[in-house]
Amino acid sequence: MPLLHDTLGIGDLSRLTGVPVRTIRFYCDEGLLDSVRSTGGHRRFDRAAVDRLGLVRRLRGLGLGLTSVRRVLDGERSVGEVVAAERAALDVQLADLAWRRAALRAVEEAGPAERAARLELLAAADSGPAARDAVIDFWRRAMLAPISEGMFAAFVAMAVPEPPVDPTPPQVVAYAELAALAGDRSLTRRLLERARVNVELISDEDALMTGVGEACTLAEPLVLAGAPPRGGPELDRYVAAHAGVRGGRDTPEFRRRLLADVAADREPWMRRYWRLVTEISGEAVTLGSTHLWLTDSLEHSVRTDRL
Repeated sequence: MPLLHDTLGIGDLSRLTGVPVRTIRFYCDEGLLDSVRSTGGHRRFDRAAVDRLGLVRRLRGLGLGLTSVRRVLDGERSVGEVVAAERAALDVQLADLAWRRAALRAVEEAGPAERAARLELLAAADSGPAARDAVIDFWRRAMLAPISEGMFAAFVAMAVPEPPVDPTPPQVVAYAELAALAGDRSLTRRLLERARVNVELISDEDALMTGVGEACTLAEPLVLAGAPPRGGPELDRYVAAHAGVRGGRDTPEFRRRLLADVAADREPWMRRYWRLVTEISGEAVTLGSTHLWLTDSLEHSVRTDRL
């Protein structure tokens, strides 16, 4: 600190910066401003305190907490870094508020007969991220076969939609229903039973998912166009993907066995799952809709072969 006669009193500092005296005292007590004491016990500040206090005032004006301000003043983080972090935190808060607002509207708009059930449904999915985490955990538990983290992440990106930033009431209800499906223990048990069988049948889960993904991509234009399930190169690629990891080849008998093996993928709950994903994401075609089209095409192929 400079000599006392070169310093500013707390009143002078307040007048120069527009910051109230009691606020300056608070910043001093919090370690944001340095001062020395005069022989009379009064706080004295050097000229650099004017700029330092101005920076504190501007950062606090943006809503930054004392910890973030202190890190800027101590050189631990730049202004850009703390502002970006604050903005990201605010985005999370705004998304949470948007979810809550849509949930409240969903209850408000429900008829008296369904209001209690909707309230219970939405209370179990208190936020979009929490609901999404529950659905991701559901799929992770349902996959017993070894699968790479990269492949699982790719599957999640297609099968578990991101909560909308500004959701509508129907989207919040749909996501809550999705989370409710994920919490159905009987459903999880059925999927685990199928997974245990698949562990014995399928040699390479990553290869299967890659092949099925290619078949789904081929089927996208047909699903988008509303084409009915049918045979073709899309179904052939789907069957070949399964045959390749099951040590078989594409024959009428293999297709009949495969249809039985994928029966769980065609159950009403799975169709409901993918309808909910479509409603949440707003996408015209999803992984689920193309996969269901392929399994329905397989059923059509098997039925046609029997004629």
